Amino acid sequence: MSSDSKWRPQDDEVDDEEEDEVDGTQYQSMKDAILFAIHVSPSMLFTHSSNDDEEDEDGNPKKKKTKSKPMSAVRTALQCAYEVLQQRIISNPNDMMGILLFGTEETKFPDGGSYKHCYLLMDLDIPDAPSIKALKNLIEDEEEFNQVITPSKAPTSMANVLFGANQIFTTKASNFQSRRLFLITDDDNPHSDDRALKNSAITRARDLYDLGVRIDPFYISNPGKPEFDPTKFYEDIIYRAPGGEDTDEDDTSAVHLKPTADGTLRLQEMISSIRTKATPKRALFTTKLEVGPGFEIGVKGYILYKRQEKARSHYVYTGGEQPQIVKGETTKLASDTARVVEKTEIKKAYKFGGETVLFSPDELKEIRNFGQPVIRIVGFKPASALRFMDNVRPANFIYPSEAEYVGSTRVFAALHKKLLESDKIGIAWFIARRNAAPVLVALYPSEEKVESKVQIHPPGIFLIQLPFANDIRQNPETPLVRAPDTLVDCMRAIVKQLHMPRGYRPEKFSNPALQWHYKILQAIALDEEVPEKAEDNTLPKYRLIRKHAGEKVIRWGEELDEAMSADPGDVKNEVAIRGGKKRAAPVENEEKAPAKKRAAKGGEEALKDEEMRRAYEKKQVGKFTVVQLKGWLLGKRLEGSGKKADLVERVEGWFDSH
Repeated sequence: MSSDSKWRPQDDEVDDEEEDEVDGTQYQSMKDAILFAIHVSPSMLFTHSSNDDEEDEDGNPKKKKTKSKPMSAVRTALQCAYEVLQQRIISNPNDMMGILLFGTEETKFPDGGSYKHCYLLMDLDIPDAPSIKALKNLIEDEEEFNQVITPSKAPTSMANVLFGANQIFTTKASNFQSRRLFLITDDDNPHSDDRALKNSAITRARDLYDLGVRIDPFYISNPGKPEFDPTKFYEDIIYRAPGGEDTDEDDTSAVHLKPTADGTLRLQEMISSIRTKATPKRALFTTKLEVGPGFEIGVKGYILYKRQEKARSHYVYTGGEQPQIVKGETTKLASDTARVVEKTEIKKAYKFGGETVLFSPDELKEIRNFGQPVIRIVGFKPASALRFMDNVRPANFIYPSEAEYVGSTRVFAALHKKLLESDKIGIAWFIARRNAAPVLVALYPSEEKVESKVQIHPPGIFLIQLPFANDIRQNPETPLVRAPDTLVDCMRAIVKQLHMPRGYRPEKFSNPALQWHYKILQAIALDEEVPEKAEDNTLPKYRLIRKHAGEKVIRWGEELDEAMSADPGDVKNEVAIRGGKKRAAPVENEEKAPAKKRAAKGGEEALKDEEMRRAYEKKQVGKFTVVQLKGWLLGKRLEGSGKKADLVERVEGWFDSH
């Protein structure tokens, strides 16, 4: 969502007239605040080995290794918060995070708040290097950990916990679009014998909901005890908007973490679950879907995949007490007098036909105005008409929204079902937002897929941007070369042996260049030791390849050497025959070659305008030879030099203007 280019003066300027592209950059302006609320109790502090339950990719238990440092549920949760902090400071540096421990013997709260047994370990703020370093030291230092994290003997009021969270969000993140409370506990009924405390907690939870704070619980079941039952208490304090925008099961259901038989809590499972919740579902755009004249529904658009790139670098001033990011300002000067030119004196222009065409601001706005944002269906076609090559940009995913148009969900569901049943796609005119350039998109329905009660593919409609005629380019002409059957057979055995049963799984592979970049930044910022080399899990596993297909690869190499060492004439003729190309026999007398070439060149018949026009209308100008195209262009007193693609473009350009 950000580029790795250096700062430029124009980066600090905002031009309201520029078209608003659908590229996801507005995600950067959406702020998110996350507060971890971790329950500290004897059961949550009970330690277990952290690697007894490791499994391989097939779900089978690995061989037991030497036991590592004991990991309690509290330590695992703090380690998870540390991992999320590192990830968020990279991907969302403007978001806030904090950690609140409840159930501790010591009370620590800003402004001397009367929240007994609540310890604000890390205040809700933008993460910085000192706070991350302090959290890491707490996790690794056993003495400091035991001193700070000591469970209280008296019970903790959940009303105090929720009220304290309310105060933190109100004072620190009052204007944030997304505010969430991650509640991690193993006590399913903290006020089993006090109805008044339970009602008070329900009231405080309602206050959080009214404030716009979302509570995401993470339940932990301990061995030897009944399974965590959220119906006893937590279902009464977890509020969800009825029929709202975020009612899908994957987003609203609580996360239930179940340790293994010996009580071990999987760190990676907890990190994965919290990371999933920590990523808010932000809409890329909100617009209307026009099914017919006067028939409109509301939809929201999302990006399912967005390339993560390095954050843009900045110039920094280090002359003060603390380094500060430099803010750039641009001043425009007249080239002849070096006079400062005011913005009102500047006009925009385009060059056309060797002349400069001036435009006023109103004229430029009118040129860019193609109407209000809309997805307007213009027709339908069979799904088979959509080709893979028609994907010119990443697709957007749309889902119904009831905010503006009541009943949008029913209409959207009916359209989605009909497209699936009829095996059809919609063709629509799409303007994402004000001043955006219009595009044609295909409305491709996505069928819901669920495996083991887990949603793999969501139901909805993809917007696939289709190319215009100007976007289509002709591929260069290359001769078809085919390998001998012996080489193909050898490679078939290698491919079969190295087949990946599960295919490529993106969640298993991190971008090595990106990870290495931020590991260096993290090491410098936290005064850690700079790693010697990057961890790259995308490298081939050469030892396994040698074990499973080593002999076959060597055999293929021998076959390749044998084929290439054959008589050049035989190899050339074999490739020519397999490729369907007719080639002339080798020339014995080189002195005769130029005469033959001239004879062939002179034998080309001149093309008539009618024949060329028919080829242009059928988009088949490229079927003619270079000699024929040059002859036709020279007959029109046009330039006849260049590659074939250039000649074809000149011919088509001539017909476009005549």
